[in-house]
Amino acid sequence: MRTTLDLPNDLLERTKIEAVKRRTTIKQLVMDGLQHVLSQENSPNAPPQALSRLQCGYRLGGTPLNREQSHER
Repeated sequence: MRTTLDLPNDLLERTKIEAVKRRTTIKQLVMDGLQHVLSQENSPNAPPQALSRLQCGYRLGGTPLNREQSHER
C-alpha cells in the first residue's frame, strides 16, 4: 500500500544520507524503524479499558439510521 509522509526537510535529508550509508532505501529504513518500535515489549500501552471500548465500539444512544435516513442528512 502506498502512503505519503510529510517529513521536515532536515529529517528527510538525514534519512537519505543514512539510507545511502546502509546501502538501502528510505522505504526499508522506515519499515525497519516501524518494526523496531512495534516489537518493543516495553512500549507504553493504552489502559485495557480504553482498548476494549475501541474494539467493541461506542453506543451513543438512539436508534441506528438506515441508509435512506443517513442520506437525507
